[in-house]
Amino acid sequence: MLNGKKRAYFKKWLSQRLTNLLSDAEKPIRDITLSLEDYQDFTDQASLESDLGLTLHLKERESNLIDKIKGALERISNGTFGVCEGCGEDISEKRLKARPMTTLCINCKRKEEADEKMRGM
Repeated sequence: MLNGKKRAYFKKWLSQRLTNLLSDAEKPIRDITLSLEDYQDFTDQASLESDLGLTLHLKERESNLIDKIKGALERISNGTFGVCEGCGEDISEKRLKARPMTTLCINCKRKEEADEKMRGM
């Protein structure tokens, strides 16, 4: 189990990361109001669609990361941060430093990935 000083470290790190992500999320993606008709060339239209698709995909990933960080902060608050949701054992500090939003210890994560691989996911 993590001591108070280490929990405070992760809380501060996660809070800062969340603040940065939320401030970036407020920035406009791009002027999506641009109409494809503004681009007469099909290559320019395709490029714009591709850029917008990639930008939206990245914003979706950021949104998922925000949710994971909020979950980790909630686990810090309720005292379950650093405890594996799979087996109930402590998650190693090394793993938490690499992936502070994790909910699984390395052994449970490996098992989960092996199960997904067997199911073809």
